[in-house]
Amino acid sequence: MSRRITALVLTAATALALTACSGGAADPAASGEGDDYGLVKAGTLTVATEGTYRPFSFHDQSGDLVGFDVEIAEAVADKLGLEVEFQETQWDAIFAGLDAGRFDVIGNQVSINPEREEKYLFSEPYTVSPGVIVVTEDDDSISSFDDLAGKTTAQSLTSNWYELAEESGATVEAVDGWAQAVALLQQGRVDATINDSLTFLDYEKSEGPTGLKIAAETDEPSLSAFAFTKDKDALAEAIDGALAELREEGVLAEISEKYFGADVTQ
Repeated sequence: MSRRITALVLTAATALALTACSGGAADPAASGEGDDYGLVKAGTLTVATEGTYRPFSFHDQSGDLVGFDVEIAEAVADKLGLEVEFQETQWDAIFAGLDAGRFDVIGNQVSINPEREEKYLFSEPYTVSPGVIVVTEDDDSISSFDDLAGKTTAQSLTSNWYELAEESGATVEAVDGWAQAVALLQQGRVDATINDSLTFLDYEKSEGPTGLKIAAETDEPSLSAFAFTKDKDALAEAIDGALAELREEGVLAEISEKYFGADVTQ
């Protein structure tokens, strides 16, 4: 008889434990969070990012993935009651991965331009930054975008800076990202590189003196946002709502101040 009572007690305890696990609000997948968003993984916002693009998405000395875009994505996911998972992807393959459904959104300083808007949805911008031409300090031959005609710049092939360089008459040397572009510039193998001002200012702050300078900047700032495939209307709308709340609460400005010493989110 005592064995039977013990067995019943153990069965009840097991049932209670399972109920507690399945009913916990800490598990977004179990609670059905994000079911309306068509997420790749239930309860989780899967974000594509490079992981090599300081200060937006990179690894710190301990190996952790950190950065401005990373923290913005983490704050958005938290607002939506979702876990967040980052998939590190080379920039030149990042849109193909989005098209293939490998992740829900790209969070990697994706600039909004008409060509991309034809194919993708964008959130409200969370970064506002002009583009700049970066040259070596002793180069006075470039002071405007017109001066790029006949020059060679280093750019990622799928970036909007690549298009701007070509439109300005430059020959473009293809690179994987900022670090490689800067290396070619410092080695004298290219004349310039175009990128957003924040990338250059962070590079100067962390690596200076670099022997580089800003030669010119765009009249209109670049607007960067989260990018989605066209079928992710509900997710894009939800992220817009989260960004609006984070802006109002001062969270976006706080994250921006941490990385740039200024609010670059509006």
